[in-house]
Amino acid sequence: MHRIYATLPAALLLATAAHAQVTLNSVRIGAKDSVALAMFYQTAFGMHETNRIDAPTGPEIFLNFGASAEAAKANRSEPIVIQHRDSDDIKDPIAHVIFNVKDMAATVSAIKAAGGSMAGDPRPFRNSGTVIGIAMDPAGNRLELIQRP
Repeated sequence: MHRIYATLPAALLLATAAHAQVTLNSVRIGAKDSVALAMFYQTAFGMHETNRIDAPTGPEIFLNFGASAEAAKANRSEPIVIQHRDSDDIKDPIAHVIFNVKDMAATVSAIKAAGGSMAGDPRPFRNSGTVIGIAMDPAGNRLELIQRP
């Protein structure tokens, strides 16, 4: 194994070491009304606000999972950050946030009840036992929902 590393270019070895030190910080999405969209995520997914930065264009709101705001603040997983954008008229077909869900039907119901919508019915992914759904939050951001067997 040492011989394999010894034959790798020095730049690749440095890049590999640098990659090992990179982790996800957060996921940022936009909305014309960041406060209203934060309420959607709180209602649909049980997230809580953990931080807020008052910017000239509107508040930037950080959300995370937890049974309470205190529990969400203590959660070390990466937050969703909602930032102001000038328009919700976006046409990006790529899902921006991907959630693992335990109960697809219950999650879809919660999304719809909170003001979101579905791009279609959730579907099985090949013969894997996994079910995938694509939802939209009220600001038009796409959400991929994955229910594993």
